[in-house]
Amino acid sequence: MPGNLEERYIRLEVIIGKNLRVPSWRFPAGIYVSINVDSQKRWKSAISVLSSDESVAWGNTVTLSSHASPALSVEIRASYEAGRMLGSGEVIGKLQMSWDELLDHGDEPFNLSFPPVRDVHPSLTLKAAVVHACDDEDSALSDSLVVDSDIIRVTDAGHARLAKYMTSRTVSHLNDAVQHFQLVLDQCPVSHPDHAAVLTNLAYSCLEGYIQNHLQDIDTTTSLFREALALRPQGHPDHASSLYNLIKALIWRYSKESTTVYIHESAQLCCKLLPLCPEGTYPRSIGVNNAVSYVISACNNLPIDASDEGIHLRRNILELCPMGHQHRLNALDKLAWALFTRFTERGNIDDIDESVHLRREAVYLCPEGHSDRAGHLRHLALSLMNRFNHEGKPNDLDEAITLYEEALHFRPVEHEFCGSLLDNIGAAFFARFNKRGDIDDITRAISLFREALMLELHQEILKLYFCNLANVDLLVQKFNFNMTALKKYKIYQYSTTLSNLAVALKSRYDKLNVSEDRNESIDRYRESLRLRRLDHPERHRTLCSLSSVLCSRFKHTRKNEDAEEAIQLCREALADLSSAMEHFRQSSIHPTEGFPRRIRVAIDWARQADIYQHESALEAYQMCFELFDSHVMTRSSIISRREAATAFHGAQSLPVDAASCAIRRGNLRPAVELVEQARGQQWSLASRLRTPLEDLESASPQLAQQLSELSKRLSHAQGSAGTTDPAAADRAATEYRRLARQWEAAVAEIRGLQGFSRFLLPPSYEDLQAAARQGPVIIFIASQYSCSAIIVPTSGDPHHVSLPSVSLTELNNLKGRFARAIRHASIIGPKVPRNDLIVLLRTVWDAIMLPIVNVLENVLELKHRSRIWLCPTAAFTSIPLHAAHPFQTKSDGSKEPCLEDLYICSYTPTLSALVRSRQMMKRRVAPSFATIGQGQPGAGKGKVLLAVDSEIKLVQKFVPATATRINVSGGEATRAGALQALEENTWVHLACHGKQDPTQPYNSHFVMRDEHLTLLDIMDKDIPHAEFAFLSACHTAVGDEETPDEVIHLAAGLQFSGFKSVIGTLWEVNDAVAKHVVEAFYKYMFMDLKDGTGVVMDCTRAAWALNRATHAVKTKVPLEQRMVFIHIDWNKVASAVDELPTTMTMCSIVFLSSRVKMAPSCSPRSDSNCRAEALTTGLEIFIR
Repeated sequence: MPGNLEERYIRLEVIIGKNLRVPSWRFPAGIYVSINVDSQKRWKSAISVLSSDESVAWGNTVTLSSHASPALSVEIRASYEAGRMLGSGEVIGKLQMSWDELLDHGDEPFNLSFPPVRDVHPSLTLKAAVVHACDDEDSALSDSLVVDSDIIRVTDAGHARLAKYMTSRTVSHLNDAVQHFQLVLDQCPVSHPDHAAVLTNLAYSCLEGYIQNHLQDIDTTTSLFREALALRPQGHPDHASSLYNLIKALIWRYSKESTTVYIHESAQLCCKLLPLCPEGTYPRSIGVNNAVSYVISACNNLPIDASDEGIHLRRNILELCPMGHQHRLNALDKLAWALFTRFTERGNIDDIDESVHLRREAVYLCPEGHSDRAGHLRHLALSLMNRFNHEGKPNDLDEAITLYEEALHFRPVEHEFCGSLLDNIGAAFFARFNKRGDIDDITRAISLFREALMLELHQEILKLYFCNLANVDLLVQKFNFNMTALKKYKIYQYSTTLSNLAVALKSRYDKLNVSEDRNESIDRYRESLRLRRLDHPERHRTLCSLSSVLCSRFKHTRKNEDAEEAIQLCREALADLSSAMEHFRQSSIHPTEGFPRRIRVAIDWARQADIYQHESALEAYQMCFELFDSHVMTRSSIISRREAATAFHGAQSLPVDAASCAIRRGNLRPAVELVEQARGQQWSLASRLRTPLEDLESASPQLAQQLSELSKRLSHAQGSAGTTDPAAADRAATEYRRLARQWEAAVAEIRGLQGFSRFLLPPSYEDLQAAARQGPVIIFIASQYSCSAIIVPTSGDPHHVSLPSVSLTELNNLKGRFARAIRHASIIGPKVPRNDLIVLLRTVWDAIMLPIVNVLENVLELKHRSRIWLCPTAAFTSIPLHAAHPFQTKSDGSKEPCLEDLYICSYTPTLSALVRSRQMMKRRVAPSFATIGQGQPGAGKGKVLLAVDSEIKLVQKFVPATATRINVSGGEATRAGALQALEENTWVHLACHGKQDPTQPYNSHFVMRDEHLTLLDIMDKDIPHAEFAFLSACHTAVGDEETPDEVIHLAAGLQFSGFKSVIGTLWEVNDAVAKHVVEAFYKYMFMDLKDGTGVVMDCTRAAWALNRATHAVKTKVPLEQRMVFIHIDWNKVASAVDELPTTMTMCSIVFLSSRVKMAPSCSPRSDSNCRAEALTTGLEIFIR
């Protein structure tokens, strides 16, 4: 090279390094190049992070003077600190070269190759050029020179010894490295800026010795790593490397000790590390991915842990497996199982919801043809079925059946789980049959149960087991079965499938009356009973079920052996009755069981405790009502609440049966409380979100505001539950439950305030007496067990009156006869005598109302023309009680008075409702009267009502001038127009078509010009200033057949929205004659109001005005059209004692009629026929 080097300067550019591997295999924070000019000074490039291909690009330049030394040293070093660096790091490669060698390549880049490290040659790409001294770069070089120190020298020596150990595995080198790093640590206390780096170097050396079994103190190693991590918090440049080092130590410790706490912690740390190491970077490709993969695999091999810590681990693993990750499917499955298991242990619905969500994704990741699709279909179906059992939502059941069927298609018959799969599908079909009654479902269930039995256990083994080989261990020994094989046979599962098949066969027999089904059911019950030992929790139920089926067969065959066996089984069941009742109690309160299961258990408990006169009967009924309330409250829509309430066989009569039970035990006050608590539940739940909070605002404005806001949000959440997308519906339900829990927590806090301990709790007897402040309230109840009445006087204890001439069967018969008589009356002329109706009304008078009138007159001394309130339940809701009439003539020629001659009748759904209505009357605003008429609905919506317009004009004629008037009719009488009129006015008269939907009462509606004005539309409005509504439309005050005690009809909807007083109709209205009743009503209603007198319109006159009007039009209006109108005092049900006056009194009469005549008692020596008859009548309702 020409020129005198002593007078020249060389500019060296460090471009790139390749194949850069660290001899010690340690994870470097970065790589740099060091140029050593002499023994005192050197230049360092920037520390750059390795890329995934083990290369580094620098592009750094330095100007060096050739006169300082005849040669130079080039080194590649690894730094273990991304921030402040301790020492020179670990040498990757080192070369000595002269200036001539450096300049031999001219101006072109050249490669410099270093000795091999881990089988590859590290290399640098450099570029050198001679520059003039006038560039004066030497000052920059001087500024970058570093002076060595003892700490640096000892640290570098430690790195060198560790590198030698890693290549030679010579323990002395390891000991030297540990000793060097310990010396440095002794010189760097906690306050030293390099303390974390020294801790890391020492810990890493110890870890490598632990890995090779040359050192054993892993506790100290992990402690050192933890201390270093604590000194490098999030945001520190070395935070990621410290996380990785600790993870590596924990992984190795777990691999040797198998202590799960270490792999748990590793998973948590990996979740923190991954975001700091993006995909494609050197840390991910060299070490992090391997560590994470190990953690995932190790955790996936752990058994399912349903503890909070175990589920937290599974969440961490799922976080480590994003979409597209090879282990995501497995991670989804493991977390779903953990949540499912915790749900079965604790019963938290959020767990099963999340399990369903995860299972859906797992199925999505297993498209058609995937080997794991069948298993994940089955698992999703299982989660859905458990959620159905917990909440009773029919959509879950339908989806589960669809998934099970698809899973079954993929499973070979000989598959290990095929038997249980068949049993599960059969149970799903049976559940749907119980819900909908489709015979195809029960037939499919039976077929599946039979197929499952054939696969679950070989018949020969059963024969041996039945032959007193009762000890499972003996079975294992005798036939040389191992426990794995025995578990596969699932003896106990077999008994469950037998029982399932027996129940299904009995249900189909009840539906189709095929004797073969009944006979096979008996055989299967017997087999199941023989497999269920004395301590089996379901043995008592099986005993009772078999007894019931044998009784049923005896009724048809009269075979004494059936009766004898049934009696024996019943005795066996009764022998431990208290134990059985305790089992019922514990099962009904068990938190891990879903509400549907607990409710069914509680119903069984109540039925059996009542029949056998066990002391726990009232407690059982109370449990039923509390569980119903909790279960229905979990539903996020009004319609779904009704679906939940109607899903349980036999639950409809529970309120009156509970009252009957209390009466028979002499507990009259609880009888009133129980029947009140259990009726009108749908309205009670809905009204909780509209509870007046004036008193609470005075006591705690903050809590009142909190509850008000939560109530609004919950009410809004109810409207978002109608989506057909299962995943979206799950999310909406989860959000609803979250809000519901917050609302319940707020209510609990309110109950801690002085004077609010009973806030939104069922009212006591003393509170309910306020309903009788203005007259007695008569509650009619039809029970299957007895026929009686409760009279609650103004003060003091209730009185019991027997009504033996009325039974539930006779009452249902009477209801049907009334319906036929009303239909017949509608097609005959108005002058034709209504003889059928007269006979029926006389029956109502003699059998029902006359005994009550006698008590009102002679015991309570109630004056004639006083107000009374009728509160019908069950079958009574379809009988016009207010129209009861003796149709008799006295000896002096005068007519015997009817009920409405003696008293002014109104209806109310519950006692609490009546109290609430009167409280709301305190809030009065200036009156405004709206008439809404629609006589010409749209095409296909009903016939034209010719009298509507004239009726509207007639009403307007009577409205006092003091009231603001508005008329909405013709084209303005649309759904929106009618709703607006209801919201903006205090008094409303509505004349149009009305329709009660028998299948879904919430879809009942008034017919407007464009769209129907539905019950749900009306319920959505809150109109606290509303006072009175006259519903001149058909079927506005009659509930549905399925839930009559819920009183779900249009008049109730108006009352719920805020109207205190409503006149509704029980059946079809003839608009041609209805106007006579309307005219007479308003004449009496406003007869005392003079223009300008200032006398207010008073809706409390409505019952009296209707009473006078029906008397006044006797010659113009036929009997059935006078009876059709009823007056209702009602408002939102008050559940809170705080909402009820505590010193008020009431008078209430509760009627109970019998559906079943109990068999006469038989002596122990009576023949089997007599005893079987007793069983037939008693046990038919013993087990459902």
